[in-house]
Amino acid sequence: MASKLDTFCAYAKGKIAVERLNAQTYISTENMMPNKGGIVDASSLPSVQYTQQYLKGDVLVSNIRPYFKKIWIAEYDGGCSNDVLVFRANSSCDPTFLYYVLANDAFFDYATATSKGTKMPRGDKTAIMQYDVPDFDMGTQLRIGKLLRSLDDRITTNKRINDNLAA
Repeated sequence: MASKLDTFCAYAKGKIAVERLNAQTYISTENMMPNKGGIVDASSLPSVQYTQQYLKGDVLVSNIRPYFKKIWIAEYDGGCSNDVLVFRANSSCDPTFLYYVLANDAFFDYATATSKGTKMPRGDKTAIMQYDVPDFDMGTQLRIGKLLRSLDDRITTNKRINDNLAA
C-alpha cells in the first residue's frame, strides 16, 4: 500500500540569521553534489539577513534541475538557499527512511516530470508532495533505513580504501 509524501513529511518553514552560518553549515544548489554525492563547503554566504533553516535529520533536495539528483540528509543544523527544499519527517516517519525514499531515482524522475520551466526547471512543490511512498510501519522503516545506511557506509569505506590505494 502507498500513501502520498505529505502524510510522512512537510516542508520546513523556519528561518536562521546568515551571521550564524559558515561555509560548512550553509547549503545551496551550488555546493550540493550531483548524483546523490552529498555536499561540499559553500564558496560564499548569501547577502541577505535571513535564510531558510534546516535541522539535523532534515532531508535537503535541490529544487533546480531535479534531474541532477542533488540530495543530502542533514548531519547538523544550518541554513540553506530558497532553491533547496527542506523535508522534515513527521512522527510517523523515520528521517533515514525518508531520505532513501527521496534518494530513489523514481522520485527524481517524478520531480523532473512534474517540474516547471525549460531552461532552469524547478520542481513543483505541490506535485512533489503527491509522490507515492510505500506505507510501512515505523519498525519496518527503521529496519530499511538501517540496512540501506549500512550499505552506504560500506560503499563509502570501500571508496576511501580505493582512493588511498590509487594514491
